[in-house]
Amino acid sequence: QVQLLESGGGLVQAGDSLRLSCAPSERTVSINNMGWFRQASGKEREFVAGFRWTGSITEYADSVKGRFTISGDYAKTAVYLQMDNLKPEDTAVYYCAARRSPIITRTPLSYDYWGQGTQVTVSS
Repeated sequence: QVQLLESGGGLVQAGDSLRLSCAPSERTVSINNMGWFRQASGKEREFVAGFRWTGSITEYADSVKGRFTISGDYAKTAVYLQMDNLKPEDTAVYYCAARRSPIITRTPLSYDYWGQGTQVTVSS
């Protein structure tokens, strides 16, 4: 069972930046794309960004487009989420997810593996 290990959350002020990292516990060729989701208190989990290694394809939620950047290293050992110009509405628990299918999807149930989540809090 692949585990996803997240790091990089914290408390920042509006306008600051944070970088989240997610590393699979073992390198596996079966993972073809990874994504970041977030869940604010009292709300449903929502898609933030997705990354597919083949072709370095990326996809973003409209709410973060232009502020967040997802990337992955060529060896499939980690995926990153660079978050710039953070806003209070970005406050949530951020989850890393991985999928065997090469198709990026925004549906949480379509992902095969999940991290434990990391808290991001943005104060105004």
